[in-house]
Amino acid sequence: MQLKFEAAIFNAEVLQALNDGDKHRNLSDDWAETHYIEFYAADIEEAWGKIQKKYRADKGFVIKTIDEVS
Repeated sequence: MQLKFEAAIFNAEVLQALNDGDKHRNLSDDWAETHYIEFYAADIEEAWGKIQKKYRADKGFVIKTIDEVS
């Protein structure tokens, strides 16, 4: 059974660029703010794995939380 999760994510590189008065080369400025992304996974471990693969830390993404939602 697939459960529904919501991840809260922002991009630290975008935030730093904006703080420096600059722009990120690939991402829009709104990534400095938290995005809430809904997706499905079998359990919380799979949810973390999926979101970490798509929104990689080495690309500046920070996953603040992942919560199961109904």
